[in-house]
Amino acid sequence: MIKNLLKISVSFIVFVALQVLVLSHIHLFHLVTPFLYLYIILKIPLNLSRVQVLWIAFLTGLTIDIFSNTLGMHTAACTLIGLVRNPLLTALTDRDIHESATPSYTTLGVGAFMKYTLGITLIHHLTLFLIESVSLFDPLFLFLRILSSVVLTTLCIFMVEAFNLGGQGGES
Repeated sequence: MIKNLLKISVSFIVFVALQVLVLSHIHLFHLVTPFLYLYIILKIPLNLSRVQVLWIAFLTGLTIDIFSNTLGMHTAACTLIGLVRNPLLTALTDRDIHESATPSYTTLGVGAFMKYTLGITLIHHLTLFLIESVSLFDPLFLFLRILSSVVLTTLCIFMVEAFNLGGQGGES
């Protein structure tokens, strides 16, 4: 339990700092913004309760909102993905997973981890950008923004996961 808390705390500090200091300032073509901090929520160990997952997701979103001055948009999106994370994992995995495992390429399988990451990222981005737009004034721009940000965020998460596996010798 202490090891899980330490891993979550370190990844929280690293990914929130990276998001706030660097990634939040990237807006490619005024469309694409990577939200790599989702990796914190994706990698929460499976043995944590749903309430613990919700708290971690809520605090992650709240921290991003505080530093980004975005008035609860990230908090709402992160809390929603914290809520749907476990049912989504259950729906996507067909293998027995050890309760203390962390979702990764090795524990879920490459295909299931990719679907899990894409699903969580899509739900987060839909929620975030719909709240941000408040109206559907320009639906094509909104659709392009969601789609392009989902693609970039998902690719960034896959790259971090590939380096994470390489540094740990394939274990999670």
